[in-house]
Amino acid sequence: MRIYLKTMIAGAAMLMTVILPAAASDGVVTVKSDYSVAETVARIKKDVLKKGLMFFGVIDQAKLGNKAGNDVKPSRLVMFGNPALGTTFITSNPEAGLDWPVRVLVYQTGDGTVYAAYSDFDWIAKRHGITDRQAQFKMATEVIQSVTSSIRKN
Repeated sequence: MRIYLKTMIAGAAMLMTVILPAAASDGVVTVKSDYSVAETVARIKKDVLKKGLMFFGVIDQAKLGNKAGNDVKPSRLVMFGNPALGTTFITSNPEAGLDWPVRVLVYQTGDGTVYAAYSDFDWIAKRHGITDRQAQFKMATEVIQSVTSSIRKN
């Protein structure tokens, strides 16, 4: 029995080392919204502007896709940022410009549920090998978490 238990524990530990990093490695954080796509976007925009961040705009992916003949559920890409903060990532690695400004994808699934998804800043740091901007990445994480908290009825 003891050998069996040790084998089970070792197997579970090995499985966790494979599954957990794979699940976290995609770098996408998803937050369920309590509102429609339009209201979710409006709430994000309002919170971004209230925080004094720069609002770059919204791309209505569903509108573009449907116009092109594809059946696209409601989907909007919201773009915003703080140039003083966001561009510090670019000064560390120019390729970080691929992930700035901040983008939040607001979309509706087939069952009508609305989500907001964004790239995890720790993942962005790893993706671009940026190790000299921990405080800035921490601040960016706090800001995006605060912005997306505006789409939850708490």
